[in-house]
Amino acid sequence: MKRAASDLHMMTTMLPTGPYPYAGVPWFNTPFGRDGLITALECLWLQPELARGVLAYLASTQATEVIPEQDAEPGKILHEARNGEMAALGEMPFARYYGSVDATPLFVHLAGEYYIRTGDRTFVEGIWPNVEAALHWMLRYGDRDKDGFLEYSRQCPDGLVHQGWKDSDDAIFHADGSLARGPIAVCEVQGYAYAAWRAGAALAAALGRTEQSIDYSRRAETLRARFDTAFWCDEVGTYALALDGDKRPCQVRTSNAGQCLFSGIALPERAARLAQTLLARESFSGWGIRSLATSEPRYNPMGYHTGGVWPHDNALIACGLARYGMAEEALRIFTGLFDTAMYLDLHRVPELFCGFPRDPGEGPVLYPVACAPQAWSAASVFLLFQASLGLTIDGIASKISLVRPWLPPFLNEARILNLQVGDASVDLALVRHESDLAACGNSRETCDLANVS
Repeated sequence: MKRAASDLHMMTTMLPTGPYPYAGVPWFNTPFGRDGLITALECLWLQPELARGVLAYLASTQATEVIPEQDAEPGKILHEARNGEMAALGEMPFARYYGSVDATPLFVHLAGEYYIRTGDRTFVEGIWPNVEAALHWMLRYGDRDKDGFLEYSRQCPDGLVHQGWKDSDDAIFHADGSLARGPIAVCEVQGYAYAAWRAGAALAAALGRTEQSIDYSRRAETLRARFDTAFWCDEVGTYALALDGDKRPCQVRTSNAGQCLFSGIALPERAARLAQTLLARESFSGWGIRSLATSEPRYNPMGYHTGGVWPHDNALIACGLARYGMAEEALRIFTGLFDTAMYLDLHRVPELFCGFPRDPGEGPVLYPVACAPQAWSAASVFLLFQASLGLTIDGIASKISLVRPWLPPFLNEARILNLQVGDASVDLALVRHESDLAACGNSRETCDLANVS
């Protein structure tokens, strides 16, 4: 955790809008929308000022017009920004590039979570027009065929073919190995959209916009029902990776489906079956969940998005498992990533590592050109720790909750000092016993610590 905090501090740059975690060294040492948003979500409970900086920067760079060569559309959130000769001369479209389908709903989701964490109404009121614009983009541009799902299809010939977090050219395919043709709706993005509509509803209610809140809530529940019907594949025990341009499901076992637990779009009756699929030998290497199961035709243990293990992806999945009450399953992921870090130089968790199975006495196999450090990999430890404690912080009510908390076997005791909750600060002590966990706290100001179950 010290290494993670140090790496995150090293990669955070103070921009005019506030702190922003650059994505990774050496390849992605620049602002990325998706990476910054997920990094901020991972450590929101501990460092909410980072989320504020991310939201402020992305609001200031939100697209306001249609620019095909940048994949830009009104309301869309930035994918990445680059400086330098190639960007200045237009040899690459990434001076400001908007070719990601997920940054926009993630922006709304983080805005909602930031408000819950801090109660910072003044800031939320300031970015509310950006939230509205993002939600409008989801309706007007993100769902061009009006089937209720967010799809992507690049407008810029030099832009990214795939615009979810798995953006390599071979990442999205069918069970026979054939590449999917767009426009493509990826499963985890629908979960982000669900979370965005729910966040929009909560923010609208907080700002007194009752009709908008009701509309956004209705859209969230409609999307959840449609998603289950279109994406669940009972024969493979998981959600389809994606729907292609003909609305055919890509019935392959991937880690993407696990993030549907994180967003909450997965129906409760699907969760146990999905967890079983994710933690089967074909998907779980012993170190973490592979991006693609070994049973699939394009599996490669050294594949960037077709077999490698991504720590941030695993942390999101573990958080989702804990959300659905599957603490033991989340513990397996936490333990695997901890053991990985113990083998690595400086205990630094990289962007990804290879998906080879874990062998006794052998460490994980490094991915040759992975970024190390990488912001969302470094921050993954904080989300894993939050998931293990079932920790939620309500900054509006100044309340901390621990729901079904547990500590992994390698951690018998933990202390959290000077945790800021509204105007209060809190110290927490947690001790693991054989069959339960003891928690106690000391509040320096007024904060409710009673909600522990």
